[in-house]
Amino acid sequence: MLDSLLSLGGLVLLRDSVEWEGRSLLKALVKKSALCGEQVHILGCEVSEEEFREGFDSDINNRLVYHDFFRDPLNWSKTEEALPGGPLGALRAICKRTDPGPITIALDSLSWLLLHLPCTTLCQALHAVSHQDSCPGDSSPVGKVSVLGLLHEELHGPGPVGALTSLAQTEVTLGGTKGQASAHILCRRPRQRPTDQTQWFSILPDFSLDLQEGPSVESQPYSNPHIPPVDPTTHLTFNLHLSKKEREAKDSLILPFQFSSEK
Repeated sequence: MLDSLLSLGGLVLLRDSVEWEGRSLLKALVKKSALCGEQVHILGCEVSEEEFREGFDSDINNRLVYHDFFRDPLNWSKTEEALPGGPLGALRAICKRTDPGPITIALDSLSWLLLHLPCTTLCQALHAVSHQDSCPGDSSPVGKVSVLGLLHEELHGPGPVGALTSLAQTEVTLGGTKGQASAHILCRRPRQRPTDQTQWFSILPDFSLDLQEGPSVESQPYSNPHIPPVDPTTHLTFNLHLSKKEREAKDSLILPFQFSSEK
């Protein structure tokens, strides 16, 4: 399932942590999109273009369209190559393209954007890009759009994280055990029940994705790992279990329809 995330389209949220970084998986998915012949745009805000491209061969690098917001995010140098409107302006420009083919947009990272832009503004832009088949005012058809957003969720409160989660068609929460990385994948589709799966994987030095067999676990119904489970016995007005004294009293009670020598 991990290797077919991009075929689903929409916003794919990559949730990483200090212990399990997600940029390597982001780059692996970017490479897969490029090899599939899709247009791939990178909005680089958190690391330099050289660092992001490192590890890709020349063929992959030639297929990537890199929008550099790391070197001069506010365009203080007033260069002509900078897109007006910053990262969100770049998103709108990508949406207005004339080529109707499928496209992948990698946001490196959503956390950087959240720290520099209002959450509502960012969410509106993401919704417009990942949920529309065509852009307002543009009659040209737009192909499948996949938006890969890298989110360092430890940097944000539950409000912004919850807002982005509600927009995402797919959530990938990175984790692992004993040095083996795993991805818990939650997919939401209209008029369908959410589906979830855990995929074990590793990233090769050339950023190819190597799917692996992980520890066997029993299939369980979906439950949101970010919402604490509710105890069904909370606030009950009666006890579900009898004490020893109550059980003895129950056993010694003679029911009206029970025949005994005492009646």
